Amino acid sequence: MNNKLLSLCVFLLSLSLMTIQAYAQEGEGEGSEATTTSVDLDAGKSLFRSQCASCHNKNMKDDLTGPALGGTQERWAEYPREDLYTWIRYSQRLISEGHPRANELWDEWKPTVMNNFPNLTDQEIENVLAYIKGVYEGTYPPKAAGEQVAAVETESDDESSNTFLFITLALILFVLAFVLARIINVLNAIARAKVEGTVAPSQSIWQILTSKSVIGLLIFALVVVGGYTTVNNAINLGRQQGYAPQQPIKFSHETHAGLHKIDCQYCHDGARRSKHSVIPAANTCMNCHRAIKKGSKYGTQELTKVFASIGYNPINDTYIEDYEKMSNEELAEVYKEWIEAEYVKDNELDIIDEEGKLVRDDQWNEIVNSLTNEQKSSVTGPIEWVRIHNMPDHVYFNHAQHVTSGQVECEQCHGAVEEMEVLAQYAPLSMGWCINCHRQSEVKGFKDNPYYHKEFEHYHNELQNGEREKVTVEDIGGLECQKCHY
Repeated sequence: MNNKLLSLCVFLLSLSLMTIQAYAQEGEGEGSEATTTSVDLDAGKSLFRSQCASCHNKNMKDDLTGPALGGTQERWAEYPREDLYTWIRYSQRLISEGHPRANELWDEWKPTVMNNFPNLTDQEIENVLAYIKGVYEGTYPPKAAGEQVAAVETESDDESSNTFLFITLALILFVLAFVLARIINVLNAIARAKVEGTVAPSQSIWQILTSKSVIGLLIFALVVVGGYTTVNNAINLGRQQGYAPQQPIKFSHETHAGLHKIDCQYCHDGARRSKHSVIPAANTCMNCHRAIKKGSKYGTQELTKVFASIGYNPINDTYIEDYEKMSNEELAEVYKEWIEAEYVKDNELDIIDEEGKLVRDDQWNEIVNSLTNEQKSSVTGPIEWVRIHNMPDHVYFNHAQHVTSGQVECEQCHGAVEEMEVLAQYAPLSMGWCINCHRQSEVKGFKDNPYYHKEFEHYHNELQNGEREKVTVEDIGGLECQKCHY
């Protein structure tokens, strides 16, 4: 009996080592295969995040606002590759031309209209398609020996690549623990039998598994695992760190804050004087874009959305009277004329060609899709930006208190916005994150503020005597519950 148990232990230990070795070799193989491809999956990942993730599920297997993208290349395999490129760039054009696959998708998903992506090159589309295929088939991210696996685009992906390994090892360790416990029990019984001069009793596997100690241990483990899972899920409820939705207008912080060095508070001027940082109105955009009428990346495509929302006619540099009373069809005449004129100028033509007409119509359809919805039928009126940062209702947060009084830099909470083509939530905005900041952040201007001199005289004395190096937000009551919850 003992020899059998020892043999089983050796077998399970060998199996553990084989599992780890096989997993490592699998990672090496996948990493080697990934390096031989001619597409850039990491670039495809970035493009997917900025262009596709707001409508398509990141796991590539489940539907969201749009269909699951896994298997896209296979479903378009019977058509020329250029058809798939055209579908991604101008979906409605392909539908209007009667393409079978395009109309099949339209019949299934209408009236949801896919956004146009005319600026994507063939190579960029291939990068995105390769990334989609890699995530769908489980070959991305690549795993190399000695390297940390990159995170995939799902909230649990940091752990998913190792899940199978962990479960296997856990099961093996559980069996090993059971076998070793069994050996100890048998040896103890033999020892007692020798001392007492009796025959050692033998318990069956079923008797051991149904014993009070094993059942109690299992119940305890279930309570611990269940409690841990419940608490973790509760803590993560409502958090959306890394959330980067597609906006109705492709506004690039990288271009505005990075390339052109526009200060954050020029547009978000409420941050220094009120609770909210405020989203700038289109009038703020027009301070610059009455002179700059074409974007460096999208040309007329995105800026015309701003013009249409505010009723500005870029052709004669005037605002249209009673534009809010005009129908979309009447407004289309104004802005299609503008798009057409710029296309003719850019391509050095005398009159617009057929390609230009398609560009003009596609841009106007994109304007209508971006600025209207079920509640808003006209392209005029406020632009409905998608909110990214959202504190819970029971939390009080004041921008002016942090920006003006606390002199906190915008980047401390929002990250390197000047490097973000598509704005994403940088910080978790959790209670623990805020508390840690209050514990570590020094109160700026403490020595020069007469209010602090009066209320916290003992801190000033400690600073002067060298007994204290700094005064933190925690020291002046920054961790009191009622500061944020009242």
